[in-house]
Amino acid sequence: MMATSEERIKILQMIEDGKISAADGAKLLAAISENAKTRSRSAAFQKSRDSRYMRVRVTDTASGKTKVSVNLPLGLVDAGLNIASNFMPDMSPDAATEISAAISEGLTGKIVDVMDEEDGEHIEIFIE
Repeated sequence: MMATSEERIKILQMIEDGKISAADGAKLLAAISENAKTRSRSAAFQKSRDSRYMRVRVTDTASGKTKVSVNLPLGLVDAGLNIASNFMPDMSPDAATEISAAISEGLTGKIVDVMDEEDGEHIEIFIE
């Protein structure tokens, strides 16, 4: 994405009017173009991040049947982790931090794989 025509015209007019030097005008044009590229990349990253999901699956180890299957858009993960912590008091704050860090780093695939022998559950968390 380039600087808008209007922005470029204003900079060129400032050069023509002698308000700024040609070198300063070139720097301004480069800065505007770079800022537009950064905004474009940021928007693309946000769009790709929003279209990704965190999937949580809890399976009963005795029967092999899925007890819980949740697909959560990554944009809602922080809220989901806060809600989950209310229902799972023994969930460590580090676990939520690690999950958030994995998402921020752009990791994909299985990020958690826990066998809970006491409750007979297999817990898996994926980022897709």
